[in-house]
Amino acid sequence: MAENKRIFLSSPNMSSQGYEMEYIKLAFDTNWIAPLGQNVDGFENEMCVYTGAKQAAALSAGTAAIHLGLKAAGVKEGDRVFCQTLTFSATANPIIYLGAEPVFIDSDEKTWNMSPVALRRAFEKYPDTKYVVVVHLYGLAADIDEIKNICDEYGAVIIEDAAESLGTTYKGKMTGTFGDYGIYSFNGNKIITTSGGGMLVCNLDDETARERIQKVRFWSTQSRDPARHYQHSEIGYNYRMSNIVAGIGRGQLKVLDERVAQKRAIFARYKEAFADIADIHMMPINDFCEPNCWLTCFTLAGEKVCPNEIMDALGAENIESRPIWKPMHLQPFFEKYDYIDNGSVAEKLFTSGVCLPSDTNMTEEQQVKVISIVRSFFN
Repeated sequence: MAENKRIFLSSPNMSSQGYEMEYIKLAFDTNWIAPLGQNVDGFENEMCVYTGAKQAAALSAGTAAIHLGLKAAGVKEGDRVFCQTLTFSATANPIIYLGAEPVFIDSDEKTWNMSPVALRRAFEKYPDTKYVVVVHLYGLAADIDEIKNICDEYGAVIIEDAAESLGTTYKGKMTGTFGDYGIYSFNGNKIITTSGGGMLVCNLDDETARERIQKVRFWSTQSRDPARHYQHSEIGYNYRMSNIVAGIGRGQLKVLDERVAQKRAIFARYKEAFADIADIHMMPINDFCEPNCWLTCFTLAGEKVCPNEIMDALGAENIESRPIWKPMHLQPFFEKYDYIDNGSVAEKLFTSGVCLPSDTNMTEEQQVKVISIVRSFFN
């Protein structure tokens, strides 16, 4: 019997050219096996060149980047932070770390991301709020111009969670570079990976960006004061990225455009394969967005087929799939916090959505197998 090889949702994919090993070797050859070194500096600089960000700090995780981004923006205990509800908990958890209070904002059908309509309602209810965390989910850009206009009107700072959208552009500009701060993730399932890791970028004026990111680096290395002895005047964190991990990132960055092209091709094949099925609605691609298509997702209309049936059928064939993120305001820990509705869009996406295998290691033959299983429910 032929081996039923696992088809993953999104697995790590190292470059065939071996770029990553060259940079790892550099770390070993120079004996910089530490959370500083040539690869850390190089990765930060190269990410700025790629994205157009002003300054960057390489950190241990995307979550750490959100945490320090919020802190750099000035979030403190008792503050209120508007946060997209349709996201992974790592977006919201750092708000709690800082003793602040999240208010969750519904999505819109147009982008699957933060609804400008709901955001305006949130500001009307809480006009003194000064911080907004917007997410570019699954590599789909939020309608950031509309969101930014509202935030500017109320004098609020935007922190962009671009963990899933590295390589995605909004009107020709990289996501993560519209707000004062942006974050990227290099977790094992992301479009490029360092096995774990993240990046905080700052998009303020040159001098301010330099000062803020330098402060972030200070916090991320335990806030050690410049003294001969160990002295700490502020709370610190062990959040700096290692030189070895940064080397992997530098190698992966060289093939990012190739990975984006692969992800878009995967989406295009799914879209074509399901074009004749009225009950399948592919994730929305807007004219203002060139998505990286990190994951290909769809929602189901009608009651003929439910998402769990499709996911169970895929799972029975050793194929990984998942639901759309469960909104934060429905999570047991976060349900006590306020939520600004826009017709329960996020909840509808969660209950009707499926994330399909979008692995750049997946062969076309394997994708055809996935397509065949999904189509079998509609024959």
